[in-house]
Amino acid sequence: MLEKVLIANRGEIALRILRACKELGIKTVAVHSTADRELMHLGLADETVCIGPAPANLSYLNIPAIISAAELTGATAIHPGYGFLAENADFAEQVEKSGFAFIGPKAETIRLMGDKVSAKDAMKLASVPTVPGSDGPLPEDEETALRIGREVGYPVIIKAAGGGGGRGMRVVHKEEDLIEAAKQTRAEAAAWFSNPMVYLEKYLTNPRHVEVQVISDGQGQAIHLGDRDCSLQRRHQKVLEEAPAPFIDEEARQAVFASCVKACIDIGYRGAGTFEFLYENGRFYFIEMNTRVQVEHPVSEMVTGIDIVKEMLSIAAGNKLSYTQDDVVITGHSLECRINAEDPKTFIPSPGLVKHFHAPGGNGVRVDSHLYSGYKVPSNYDSLIGKLITWGATRDEAMARMRNALDEIVVDGIKTNIPLHRDLTRDEGFCEGGVNIHYLEHKLAADKH
Repeated sequence: MLEKVLIANRGEIALRILRACKELGIKTVAVHSTADRELMHLGLADETVCIGPAPANLSYLNIPAIISAAELTGATAIHPGYGFLAENADFAEQVEKSGFAFIGPKAETIRLMGDKVSAKDAMKLASVPTVPGSDGPLPEDEETALRIGREVGYPVIIKAAGGGGGRGMRVVHKEEDLIEAAKQTRAEAAAWFSNPMVYLEKYLTNPRHVEVQVISDGQGQAIHLGDRDCSLQRRHQKVLEEAPAPFIDEEARQAVFASCVKACIDIGYRGAGTFEFLYENGRFYFIEMNTRVQVEHPVSEMVTGIDIVKEMLSIAAGNKLSYTQDDVVITGHSLECRINAEDPKTFIPSPGLVKHFHAPGGNGVRVDSHLYSGYKVPSNYDSLIGKLITWGATRDEAMARMRNALDEIVVDGIKTNIPLHRDLTRDEGFCEGGVNIHYLEHKLAADKH
């Protein structure tokens, strides 16, 4: 097993990684910015290193500072968590060139899957179902572009090849708008992602967002841990997730599981990853692969009993997968509510002092959070302050436990989106299951009137 892991992240995921390391007897190094001196995991780590001032580009995105901290403390591996440098191929490459194990995929895999066009090509080779589209970059030649649009059929969506987080996308409803939309998206892509390449896909009108969790050892073995539904989104950002996804065609589900496992083996994938799909009318359409641990990984852990982070650590040490597919049994149902420090109506961030924090408890309740009474939420980073996770033998039981947990949790001193989650877990449409990706936006708009 790895001797000493540097955790190149903050907040709840840094604490999650630290706990997994401690269970395995691995020493830990916690790095932090000057704004994060009060983080909970710093007091639990074997060593801590300040890597820079509050702005992320001077600390958590500062590759030389992180590698220097690893050298200074004698770390043997670096776990990037999610966000920040987790899907930065240059970082993964520099970590390994500096003699440390990168707890994640190889740099070339991150590059392959980070470019939406090359990712889609790789998925087609592995028989993963993809959205009909331009089969590569959308040509700048106007006649060819218009022909592709006609063949795919309107509406279509133009996406930046290097995009993500809901940026660099434009929906086009009629042919006469295509060329101008492509020009605007290319300009945005060049400005935001330093890559002007765009591609075109069929725009699915009312899809769900369903993803498949995989773990692969990079030595020819891979497994899936079932699927998750992440359709409750606001501005392309996930709000509440669940596993397994309700009301999925079983034949389509098993076929997509098999193709995801095959794709991992084909591309030599190493570590934990997630295949993200749009699901509409009983069919899956690949969107992208996240080459890291996901915020919502706990729901997959709850229904399988497999610790994804511990498995990542084991694989990074050079071990083969600890499980076969036959070992993976999906039991019950799990929900996760993302708790953000923000106004539940305006969604404006609400940093500040947490005067009192009380975590809920009870059977089937898990809280992944770095909060404690007296902690000051800084204004410099993402507003996620915790995740409330429940498990039940059925979806209804998991939902009932989530309602109870949301009624019990106390976060005083700052505003949070807990009232939104209380509302969602009592919402008739969501409770029935199988809502599409537009459901939450429509609900929020209706609630305003």
